[in-house]
Amino acid sequence: MQAQRVCRKCLLREAFPEDYEKYVASLVGRMAPEEKAGEEQYKKRMDACRGCEKLVNGTCMACGCMVEIRGMQKDGKCPCKKW
Repeated sequence: MQAQRVCRKCLLREAFPEDYEKYVASLVGRMAPEEKAGEEQYKKRMDACRGCEKLVNGTCMACGCMVEIRGMQKDGKCPCKKW
């Protein structure tokens, strides 16, 4: 049996779609609309995270957060100051 290769530079949504739906999507879905960043802002943040050397399997190694959750928070901040 061959182990699944994981892209270390992918977001959880891309690397583990089942886990994304189970965990991240449910948490984001429970956030109040006024707590969420706009879709354009979220996309820019995730693009920055994809290019960051600290991203490993959807987790920021600088702070330990799941970048897709922190990126969706309106007041979320990147610990590396990339967004």
